[in-house]
Amino acid sequence: MIVVLTLLAWVSAITVFVGTLLPLTHSVRWWVRAWEFPRLHIAVLAVACLLLVVLIPIGFKAVLIAGLVACAVYQATRIFPYTRFANTEVEIADDVPDDSKIKLFSANVLMENTRKSDLVEIIDREDPDVLFLMETDQEWLEAIQRCLDRYPTVLTYPLDNYYGLIFATRLTAPSAEVVFLSEDNTPTVRAELLCPDGTGFNFIGLHPRPPVPGNDTILRDQQIKEAAKLTGNADWPTVSMGDFNDVAWSWTSQRFKRYGGFLEPRVGRGMFSTFHAQYPLLGVPIDQLYLTSGVGLVSFGRLEEFGSDHYPISAVITFHGIAKTEPDQTAS
Repeated sequence: MIVVLTLLAWVSAITVFVGTLLPLTHSVRWWVRAWEFPRLHIAVLAVACLLLVVLIPIGFKAVLIAGLVACAVYQATRIFPYTRFANTEVEIADDVPDDSKIKLFSANVLMENTRKSDLVEIIDREDPDVLFLMETDQEWLEAIQRCLDRYPTVLTYPLDNYYGLIFATRLTAPSAEVVFLSEDNTPTVRAELLCPDGTGFNFIGLHPRPPVPGNDTILRDQQIKEAAKLTGNADWPTVSMGDFNDVAWSWTSQRFKRYGGFLEPRVGRGMFSTFHAQYPLLGVPIDQLYLTSGVGLVSFGRLEEFGSDHYPISAVITFHGIAKTEPDQTAS
């Protein structure tokens, strides 16, 4: 029994050390970047392994204990901002008139998902002013056409490779286009939108490729960086949404915030993990919402699953009585 526990302790400890140290290299290799996703899970594994090492006779006990404590503390530090114990970056705007609220909705639909009517019901219920859907092919486009008919501005880019998208809005849109910010043929939405009171803001909808076998992250990282640079050069405030295929605490996400001057509703409120919807214990926050200063937040949340591997997210923003504030520039 001791032999089995000792083997388990060493395997767990090595996993914790590898999962903690590899992302520090900032390598673009998919098998390195994938370790940035399960920081919470690595922290939990480090604590469990630490307890095991303390309780059993094992060689290098002091070294293992010190290493596991260091890894657990480091991982906890990275995910701490995405707990309710941290200070919030975006305060909730109170007493906002209904006619000054803008509802946003985004969802990765999972291209082969057959529960299309479930998403239609959610869209009908939420009735968003700005709708952004990802992984939409021609079949999905036809399935939600009834929903799209209510919007005066609709952009569709159906693809059968998991990177199609649909953007729709009832707001006045001086411009709305599909652009390509990297060389991997992955579309991005860029739009200028006007609220009913005439306030203008930019919308950027992203869905870069994930770090999986065959997909290193150099083009994903470039796409996220270029999107942030668009925002940094904009005169209007900006909202960015989508399945970033990157966790909120990664160094590329933090760079995105710095370059674009973004604030994050998740900070101080919780992880709101959106993937994987069928395996919630493995959940990580990869569907994002970012706001620049000058955009007020009325609400933000994760909605129910509808057969996709992602949960949809919904937010209500406002520009009513919102003073412009400077974002925190100290994120790593």
